[in-house]
Amino acid sequence: MKIEEQITGAALAAVKELYGTEVPEKMIQLQKTRSDFEGNLTLVTFPLLKTSHKKPEDTAQDLGEYLKKNCKAVADFNVVKGFLNLVIAQAAWTGLLNDINADEKFGEKQVTDESPLVMIEYSSPNTNKPLHLGHVRNNLLGWSLAQIMEANGNKVVKTNIVNDRGIHICKSMLAWQKWGNGITPEQAGKKGDHLIGDFYVLFDKHYKEECKQLQEQYEKEGLTADEAKEKAEHEAPLIKEAHDMLVKWEANDPEIRGLWEMMNNWVYAGFDETYKALGVSFDKIYYESSTYLAGKKKVEEGLEKGLFIRKEDNSVWADLTNEGLDQKLLLRKDGTSVYMTQDIGTAEMRFNDYPIDKMIYVVGNEQNYHFQVLSILLDRLGFKWGKDLVHFSYGMVELPNGKMKSREGTVVDADDLVASMIENAKSLSEDKVNKLEGITEEEKNEIARIVGMGALKYFILKVDARKNMLFNPEESIDFNGNTGPFIQYTYARIRSILRKAEAQNITLPASLNDDAPLNEKEIALIQKLNDFGAAVAQAGIDYSPSGIANYCYELTKEFNQFYHDYSILNADTEAEKITRLVIAKNVAKVIKNGMALLGIEVPERM
Repeated sequence: MKIEEQITGAALAAVKELYGTEVPEKMIQLQKTRSDFEGNLTLVTFPLLKTSHKKPEDTAQDLGEYLKKNCKAVADFNVVKGFLNLVIAQAAWTGLLNDINADEKFGEKQVTDESPLVMIEYSSPNTNKPLHLGHVRNNLLGWSLAQIMEANGNKVVKTNIVNDRGIHICKSMLAWQKWGNGITPEQAGKKGDHLIGDFYVLFDKHYKEECKQLQEQYEKEGLTADEAKEKAEHEAPLIKEAHDMLVKWEANDPEIRGLWEMMNNWVYAGFDETYKALGVSFDKIYYESSTYLAGKKKVEEGLEKGLFIRKEDNSVWADLTNEGLDQKLLLRKDGTSVYMTQDIGTAEMRFNDYPIDKMIYVVGNEQNYHFQVLSILLDRLGFKWGKDLVHFSYGMVELPNGKMKSREGTVVDADDLVASMIENAKSLSEDKVNKLEGITEEEKNEIARIVGMGALKYFILKVDARKNMLFNPEESIDFNGNTGPFIQYTYARIRSILRKAEAQNITLPASLNDDAPLNEKEIALIQKLNDFGAAVAQAGIDYSPSGIANYCYELTKEFNQFYHDYSILNADTEAEKITRLVIAKNVAKVIKNGMALLGIEVPERM
């Protein structure tokens, strides 16, 4: 039994025996003792004063005397005002370390047949361009959140919705038709998503030229600059051709559909390479080309039930004024769907595919209003999880030189970013890696990949997801401070110590004796290890990968302070050596498991 559970149970018994009243468990509030006071855990007595009818100091004294006498986990106590500081018995710390040591997945809950099913949607790319830095943050957050929810005992289904239809897709298709000369990714020597992205940028370039010429013409004809600009954007031949192509696509024109399938398949092959490099995957992928029809059908059903309204121009709307919002368009007057309709259709398909208990959408904060409306509409349409859907809203990623604009081609490409991070890791860690005996070039490259990707993922995930962030590659790959490589290097150092112990034929016991020697810093490390379960639980409540990242850093920092002050393999006694090796082994285990929740690998050597 955990130390906190032992003390809580004993404190409840104390209140009943001392004051003749049973109180709920939530009234026993335990927290870490402040570093400037003696003790390990502090019991706050203020919630119990109505029961004890005594002063805070007297209540604390009563409880302290009872716990010292009746709870084996408590060795001593002291009272500071209304706070009861408890000194935990050494045998209790040893017992806790043994519990941690016995559980390879300490701090995580098991998934059972009865576990609720959580579906998490992330990535959501368009098939007209490659993934960029913004997508990287989305994918890393989504993957990590899936691991965290599973570690909290949930079944998890990871899904992706691909935006594979619409005018923006037709722009790339039209540009390839006009200026591609039949080129393929193989002929171009490019990934398919990059090739298609080039044509999207090319369309925009030619479209802007047409708009500029038309605007000048319309201004000469007497229109104002704003009027001329707006008219030019609608009348430019390229945009009209793109719209015609979209109409043909909706009408299932075989030539246009064939071109669309071919180009989309190029993009999907490119996406798969990027996903593999990022270490993310999906259990189910949905496509808007399929879901938009399901959405239209669902909206029409809602219209028949009186849930929505049809206006004179034939458009269909949801009236949300009773919810303090406005009216929301669901079907245009020509019957075509909007994003909201597509999301309704996707929800319908998912609900039919899986018994969803909770739905989490990982989407940027510019869509906050969209998901507020979607939640209301799904609830109105009868989805049991609609009202409580979670929009995991995250901030944008910015660069030292400004924001990204995909139409102009000024983006931080995900593939380029991954390659540069690995290359940087290779350069910066060359001295360290070259010192490793018998290391092959293949192993060097693998370490560089693990360190480079760890630097990228940790730098992004350590930031509170709700905040905008500035991504700085140089800062991310530092081997000191709050970075992925710092944590990875500590893990590799511990693994090296354990290998040396094994080479010395040191066998670690399954459990330590109650009288195993422990100093204050070792107790602090055990206490920090014990906090992992709380960190995992809180990250699940808050949907917060940053909570796990910060825990891993704090544990790593605490171990390094201990390692600076105390030798492990050259400890004064054999008992101290064994105890420290068991602690180090479990620090490495928790670091590895914690970093895995962030999708980050840790190298055995570094």
